[in-house]
Amino acid sequence: MRADKIYLVGFMAAGKTTVARLVAERLGWRAEDIDELIEARERRTVAEIFSKSGEPYFRSVERDILRLLLPLRHCVVATGGGTFMDPDNRVAINMDGVSVWLDVPLEDLVARLPADGRRPLAADRAQMERLFALRQIAYATAQLRVDARGAHPEAVAERIIEAVG
Repeated sequence: MRADKIYLVGFMAAGKTTVARLVAERLGWRAEDIDELIEARERRTVAEIFSKSGEPYFRSVERDILRLLLPLRHCVVATGGGTFMDPDNRVAINMDGVSVWLDVPLEDLVARLPADGRRPLAADRAQMERLFALRQIAYATAQLRVDARGAHPEAVAERIIEAVG
């Protein structure tokens, strides 16, 4: 599976940003992070956008940012945890590059999440469990699944490079 663009999908705290940077560095490509681009455009954090403007507004900005990234080549994109939930985003991502699901068990993710409010959808554990189960269905449609359970980010990056290289 050769590709000139890789999209990393998966739940919050799966390591998408870290792994995207590592893969891009090893391939000599550019790394982009959708949440970081949203924060730069909006001049506020994801948590602030959710609390002040709501999730629907956030998702519309997310779609706009994804569309801006489509023309780029030789790029590794770290998507937001919910980016791949939108059917139109899924189609765009899968047509534009290789979608790679960083599959990490919920317990591992919970241990990684900071309790500082930066992850608005992680505030309620029961809600987060439902969200995780729902998103697994969409993530499972990614073109490639990488088991990232307990793996160091460098090892995950190597698995991705081997699979798409």
